[in-house]
Amino acid sequence: MTADDSFGRLDDDDYPAYTMGRAAEMLGTTQGFLRAVGEARLITPLRSAGGHRRYSRYQLRIAARARELVDQGTPIEAACRIIILEDQLEEAQRINAEHRRAAEASEAPTA
Repeated sequence: MTADDSFGRLDDDDYPAYTMGRAAEMLGTTQGFLRAVGEARLITPLRSAGGHRRYSRYQLRIAARARELVDQGTPIEAACRIIILEDQLEEAQRINAEHRRAAEASEAPTA
């Protein structure tokens, strides 16, 4: 991968562009918080060749949601579970909407 390839991936939400220190700074939290979110398996950061954690923007958004819940007094394990359940609900609703559209399309009268 060339430098140009790496630069182009910075727009990719899943590209692990942020070190743990930078991610914690961006979220206004500690590195320990990010470790705890990882231990709760809410996010799994990729590892650099040297074994350092790297976070994507998508993972940072999830961690920010966890931080919101924790700041409101929710224990971190519960916050992580809530976010997982919210994600599962959103996915189920998306699938249901797809099935509903497919059913409506198949029931549409043909001319």
